[in-house]
Amino acid sequence: MNNFIEAKIANLFEQTYNHKPESITKLPESGSSRIYYRVKSIKNIVIATFNKDTKENNAFLYYSKLFKNLNINVPEIIAADIENNIYMQEDLGNEMLFDRILKYKSENEFAEEIVRIYKEIIKQLIELQINTSSKIDYSYAYPRAAFDKQSIMWDLNYFKYQFVKYTDVAFDEQLLEDDFNKFSEYLLKTDTNYFLFRDFQSRNIMLNNDKIYFIDYQGGRKGALQYDLASLLFDAKAEIPLDYKNSLLDYYLNEIQKYKKIDAEEFKEFYFAYALIRILQAMGAYGYRGLYEKKQIFIDSIVSGLANLRYLISQIKTINEFPELKKVILKLLKSEKLSEHTKNNKLKVSIQSFSFKRGIPYDATGNGGGHVFDCRFISNPGKIEKFKSLCGKDIEIIEFLDKTDGTQEFIKSIKQITKASIENYTKRHFKNLSISFGCTGGQHRSVYFAEKIAAFIKENFDVNIELIHKEGF
Repeated sequence: MNNFIEAKIANLFEQTYNHKPESITKLPESGSSRIYYRVKSIKNIVIATFNKDTKENNAFLYYSKLFKNLNINVPEIIAADIENNIYMQEDLGNEMLFDRILKYKSENEFAEEIVRIYKEIIKQLIELQINTSSKIDYSYAYPRAAFDKQSIMWDLNYFKYQFVKYTDVAFDEQLLEDDFNKFSEYLLKTDTNYFLFRDFQSRNIMLNNDKIYFIDYQGGRKGALQYDLASLLFDAKAEIPLDYKNSLLDYYLNEIQKYKKIDAEEFKEFYFAYALIRILQAMGAYGYRGLYEKKQIFIDSIVSGLANLRYLISQIKTINEFPELKKVILKLLKSEKLSEHTKNNKLKVSIQSFSFKRGIPYDATGNGGGHVFDCRFISNPGKIEKFKSLCGKDIEIIEFLDKTDGTQEFIKSIKQITKASIENYTKRHFKNLSISFGCTGGQHRSVYFAEKIAAFIKENFDVNIELIHKEGF
């Protein structure tokens, strides 16, 4: 099949540029059934797409031409072979907004440079929403012309059957269906006469020479302003901190006033509700791709999805009008089965006690890092005859070290370092943190401090803990 597709792509390329391509390279698969290729010659580079869904292709080609004419930053369509389900578009490079976020996260937590980019994206989103809708022929939209009740019910049932059904959460089928109907009717009470991108998130925004481009808008249709903003700010992969989410929401509300008068409080009420339907739809995808197909990248997204649900039900003023839906969400947040599925996503904190006589423990994760604390400056209970046969887990040693000069200050300092490390590692989705405590024999002080910090972490953080005493205590 690939040889057939590549032959058709080569033919379209040659017809367009009057010379053959030098290479046709298949790009990594995305979440859709579309197949992308980078096609190169000495003079030209394009992205070719093969997609069996003709209606989806027609929607994308129609929107691309219209948006380009309206000066919206989208890829230019170079050529299309509709009969063979192939089209070629401008190559915008490899950097998605998501890649830029990851780059800055590794250097500075959600840097101001990323905030600046988001503000520019919001400006362009508003132009897309406001300036294009009256010019669009929505008969090209696919699969529906509007994000209407039918579309909303599809998403809600996708959440129910592809996510909830894979958990241990029980619910009343009729009551939940009743809530779905009421919730969809509530969402449609706001103005829905704008262009809705549908999947407006960090992987569908390209940065080419620092210019912002939008891609993958073939699912666009008529809908509410709030949906795309919620998609952008509640993007699970981007992990925008809550204070930045709120400040960018306010920025959107200030910018849109330049185009039309908006009641900010009313907008926010519907904004959080649209954020909820967006997250529920995404959870359906995490369930199907992750819990059913066992793809780890989608399982990893469940944790952030649940965190979003927890926050959103606290913000939606009308949530009590949908009691069965609220009950299901609250049960999901406490689901043991989900916890079992996602436990591998949690940070693993390995805590070890050791003897410096045998050397610092080897880091089996291969990271070669972590914290190593030298406990030898604390008075050694092992020099006291009655304590020699005991270890740092025995009450006599605990009581002795609790009262020893420097112990409490040392513990306080370690807790501060540990807290900062765990919070940072968790936000950045690191998988392992190593914390080691060494003393002369690895028997008293190192064991005592390892136990203390393990208890502190267990009480305060949702992580997996591994506690190892290298000398066997």
